[in-house]
Amino acid sequence: MTLYHAGPKTQSWYGQAVGILILDATYPCIPGNVGNATTYNFPVRYKVVKDASIERLLTRRDPALLEPFINAAKELEAEGVRAITGACGFMALFQPQVRAAVNVPVFLSSLIQIPFIKEILPPGRKIAVISADATALTPEHFSNTGSVLNRDIVIGGMENCREFREAVLEEKGSLDSDIIEKEIIQVLMELMDVHRDIGAVLLECSDLPPYAFAVHEKTGLPVFDFITMIKYVQSTLAPAPYKGFM
Repeated sequence: MTLYHAGPKTQSWYGQAVGILILDATYPCIPGNVGNATTYNFPVRYKVVKDASIERLLTRRDPALLEPFINAAKELEAEGVRAITGACGFMALFQPQVRAAVNVPVFLSSLIQIPFIKEILPPGRKIAVISADATALTPEHFSNTGSVLNRDIVIGGMENCREFREAVLEEKGSLDSDIIEKEIIQVLMELMDVHRDIGAVLLECSDLPPYAFAVHEKTGLPVFDFITMIKYVQSTLAPAPYKGFM
């Protein structure tokens, strides 16, 4: 007999190991986006962080958002998730505080992967970080996620790409994925023209994983993003038994 036990009284459903904190924003989240549940081959649970707009998080870096982030993370924990991630790399701003406020693993930003990427690359190779807005990315975002913004990291931004800016940063209500794919490739190619020693690409923004295939196909480089991180952590929460023959 296999005996099962109920979770805490706040938990009325099961099977969602990963909880995702989402910004209070409105734009299309296509397959591959962190905010599209069809991206995953496992169930996830979403929680909107109240009043956490793109402008307040990216541009203003509003410290008043800390409390809503902590409250949303605690709600996800109470609902039974076993790890909490985010849906914007700029959530790195609150990574240390949210991690300290709950009792499950927290990995709010894709930037958390940087120390790992550095360790696996050949010496002298750089990491290209493609950000939603390079002008808003600060040393604090990197230090809060365990790395240092130095010459090993080069940054390209999507803020001057018209379709991405209008669709995501300005939330115009529609999104042309084909155009954004061309925009991210252009940003990356311009970066690689200057830095010939790039060894890997990290997509900071949760809206960019849909274009990871195109980036890899164009460059041949390893591509890391929110989805590589989320799938990695999820695999540690639900390891599968090995089956085979000897």
